[in-house]
Amino acid sequence: MELLRMFERPTPPAARFPADRVGFAVGDIHGRADLLADMIAMLEARAAEETRPGGPPIVVFLGDYVDRGPDSAGVIDILLRQRPAGFERRYLKGNHEQSMLGFLDDPMSYRAWLLQGGAETLLSYGVQPPPPVGAEEHDWIGVAQHLMVRLPPGHYDFLQSLERYVELGDYAFVHAGIDAGRSLEEQTDEDLFWARAAFIASKRPFSHRVVHGHTPVDQPFADHRRIAVDTGAYASGTLTAARFEADQVSFHPVTRRAQP
Repeated sequence: MELLRMFERPTPPAARFPADRVGFAVGDIHGRADLLADMIAMLEARAAEETRPGGPPIVVFLGDYVDRGPDSAGVIDILLRQRPAGFERRYLKGNHEQSMLGFLDDPMSYRAWLLQGGAETLLSYGVQPPPPVGAEEHDWIGVAQHLMVRLPPGHYDFLQSLERYVELGDYAFVHAGIDAGRSLEEQTDEDLFWARAAFIASKRPFSHRVVHGHTPVDQPFADHRRIAVDTGAYASGTLTAARFEADQVSFHPVTRRAQP
């Protein structure tokens, strides 16, 4: 028994959030403005009690505000109104925001965005997607130009200003995942916005405990390496936030009927 213990990996120390602060991380919203409104109401009701000597609570939105659900425009409207009030707010970029910006800049190269939920985003801004068959280059360019015109003030700037990652204490908040072979500062956009199977399966240690969305889970997940909070809001009807204080983590969902 003593010999076996010699070869056991030591349990890593528990990750800790910054002292005298409370934090929340909200998973992928994907056009569910109704669930976002419920989440914000819940957070704002807690804001005063979550304030600590180090400052107000922090909320990190993990990206993928747009696509798939019915009201991407409404989601960004809500976030631009500086909600939730009483919080320090941080906003990450997800792969869907990256694709939307790519479509605005080069619609022919990002036509696949419409199949990834972009068609629903176009409709939320009052833009008709191009026909599924027979659309020509001028059609795609026209749709991108129409979308840019239809974006309300501040929406494009919001999308352009999104952060790649946020580091708070022993936690790294990212949209999708990381490459454990690189430092946080060296992560590529492919790592941060698109990582999935290799990141999920990896057992390699990383410098931070990683908090992420992107890969939907039936229930939020936490181990010593990572915390997953994307509960598939657009399809499941459940949007989840993780709460952080010292070395403790808990989960706080809001639920409505799933979209038909």
